Amino acid sequence: MSASAVFWHLVVKEQLKVERSCKARGEAAPGKPKVEKMTGNSRAIEPTGLSPSTDMSDPGNWYALYTCPRHEKSVAYQIEQRRIACFLPLYRSMRRWKDRRKELELALFPGYVFVRMALQERLRVLQIASVVRFVSVNGQPVALPESEIESLRDRLRGGVHAEPHPYLTVGRRVRVRSGPLAGTQGILLRRKEKCRLILSLDLIMRSVAVEVDEADVEPL
Repeated sequence: MSASAVFWHLVVKEQLKVERSCKARGEAAPGKPKVEKMTGNSRAIEPTGLSPSTDMSDPGNWYALYTCPRHEKSVAYQIEQRRIACFLPLYRSMRRWKDRRKELELALFPGYVFVRMALQERLRVLQIASVVRFVSVNGQPVALPESEIESLRDRLRGGVHAEPHPYLTVGRRVRVRSGPLAGTQGILLRRKEKCRLILSLDLIMRSVAVEVDEADVEPL
């Protein structure tokens, strides 16, 4: 088995542990995201402060946290109260009931919150209610590529419309050459008369979709 295959086997094994942990708490485990109707720009809860112990010359790495379902905003708020940098991408969705409809702001990556910190601070995060664990391999939190997180943050600041999409790794890979997504790489999908660019965070095996003009992309 290759080193890459071993790594993904360990990641999936960790996700199964989370499912068992959530069931033990009486919660549903983070599942595959359902694509909802978008009603506005995506946004994010951004870092607003730093821990007094944070070394500004070395602010640490980005890590992904598993949370109990539908507790992402609560966890992000509590992380901010501890003055630890966190990032929670959100999108708006219109939900309909028989007698009413309501616009909700939901996590773009259901069941996940991103934190930037030094590893010695992880206990302060794990003590927060509704935090399950860090995304880890062999019990050790795995840092996310900073370029992936910063790229996502930059796109959301630019008012890009994004929504959850089932994890995708195979397809026509392209690069956006103009517009607010210029330089972004992903997989191009056609949906009726529209094109969507699928962006993925491989470590957590989750994807999001944004609409693009096919004339703005070029093959890789």
